[in-house]
Amino acid sequence: MNERILVEWGERYMLGIPLVDEQHKELIAMTNTLYQACLEGDAEARIYFMQAIHSTVDYVKHHFSTEEKLLESIKYPDIGEHKKEHEGFIHEIFGQVKSFQEGKKFVPNDFVRYLRDWILAHIALTDKKYARYILNLKKQGNLHIDL
Repeated sequence: MNERILVEWGERYMLGIPLVDEQHKELIAMTNTLYQACLEGDAEARIYFMQAIHSTVDYVKHHFSTEEKLLESIKYPDIGEHKKEHEGFIHEIFGQVKSFQEGKKFVPNDFVRYLRDWILAHIALTDKKYARYILNLKKQGNLHIDL
């Protein structure tokens, strides 16, 4: 594994929903970009990190919106819990970014690892759960949208 890559996309993260899988790949790529920013010198890392974190947060919000619209369209029974996880993650990210901007003790490398761990756990547990639900709808012939 490349030492400048924190996590590599693998089939174990695939849900079988092309749009969502592509967005997950992009989230992992952005996590790796943030990690690479952490490996730069202090001043450069701070500037690069702030630019990268803003684009990552924007993309995360876009991705969550995509997922939530999908789950609403299939009337996913656990959508409320899924949205709560998304909201908690966004709240945590904004809190850490605010601390960083205020000059409080902040370790970008720890932040990036938190981001990686949360995304991978969310894909492996929560997202896989709704993917199984979608697969069951398909098998039963009850999926009325194109994925």
